[in-house]
Amino acid sequence: SCTYQLLSPGWFVCLVAYHIFFMLFVWSYWKTIFTLPMNPSKEFHLSYSDKESLEREPRGESQQEVLRRAAKDLPIYTRTMSGAIRYCDRCHLVKPDRCHHCSVCDKVNNCVGFSNYKFFLLFLAYSLLYCLFIAATDLQYFIKFWTNGLPDTQAKFHIMFLFFAAAMFSVSLSSLFGYHCWLVSKNKSTLEVFRAPIFRHRTDKNGFSLGFSKNLRQVFGDEKKYWLLPVFSSLGDGCSFPTCLVNQDPEQASTPGGLNATSKSENHLFPAKPLRDSQSHLLTDAPSWPETAAKADKGKVGMSNPALTMENET
Repeated sequence: SCTYQLLSPGWFVCLVAYHIFFMLFVWSYWKTIFTLPMNPSKEFHLSYSDKESLEREPRGESQQEVLRRAAKDLPIYTRTMSGAIRYCDRCHLVKPDRCHHCSVCDKVNNCVGFSNYKFFLLFLAYSLLYCLFIAATDLQYFIKFWTNGLPDTQAKFHIMFLFFAAAMFSVSLSSLFGYHCWLVSKNKSTLEVFRAPIFRHRTDKNGFSLGFSKNLRQVFGDEKKYWLLPVFSSLGDGCSFPTCLVNQDPEQASTPGGLNATSKSENHLFPAKPLRDSQSHLLTDAPSWPETAAKADKGKVGMSNPALTMENET
C-alpha cells in the first residue's frame, strides 16, 4: 500500500514564496544583463560643418568656441575640470550630462546605466530576499545539524553548505544594495561619488539631487504599481537631467522645454536651455506628469548602443 503525506499550510506558503522570489530574481537579472545601454540622441552629434570646423581649428579656445556654438541649445550644464564643453573624440558628439563611455560591469556582464539601473537595483533586492529566505528556512535544520538532530547521511552536509552560502551572499548583497539605495537617495552615480560633477561655475557634489522623493521617482517613475516589477518606468531619456542649481524664472520667456535655466545665486547664472518635459516635471510639485508629455518623450529617447551610457557602474 502507498501512503501520502500532505504538506502543512506553512510549507505551502514557503513553497509559493520561494518561487515568487526566484521568478523575480531571474526576471530582474535577465533585464539587467540584456538591456542595451542608451546612446545619446542625434541632436548631440555634431553637424558635418561643425566637424569640419573642429578639425580645422587647433586644439584650445578655437575648438571650444565651435563646441560652445554646437551646445548652446542643448540641455547640458556640466563641464570638464578645466571648464570646457565635454566632447567625445571617438563618437564625435557633445557629451550629455552624466554621460560616459561605458565599461562592462563584472558582476552582470553589462553596462549598468540609465536604461537598466532600475533593473539592477531590483536584481540586488530580489537576490538579497532570495538568499535571506533560503537562510531563514534552512536555519532550523542548520541548528539540528550541530545538535545531532539530523539523520547521519550525506544530506546533512548539503544543509550546512546551503546555509553558509546563503548567509554569506546575504551579507555581501546587503552591503551592496544598501550602498545603491544611498546613491538613489542622493541621486548620484558611483562615478559622481568619487568625482563630483562640475557645473559651469563651480563643483557641486549634490547638484543633481532634488530631494529624496523626487530622486526616488527619477529612477522608479511616478506609477508605484511598477516600482517592484522589472519593467522600465524611469523618468527621462538619459540625455537630460534636472538639477537643483537650475530653476524656473517666470519673468523670462519660456524655453522649448518649458524651463528657463538660471542659478539660485546671481553669481552663478546658467544660460536658458531646453530641458526635457519629463525632467522639468521633477522641478515642480506636481505628483505626476501628463500623458501628453510622456508620449512626446518617446520620440526623443536615444537609440540602444553600447557606445556611451550614463553610468552607475558598480
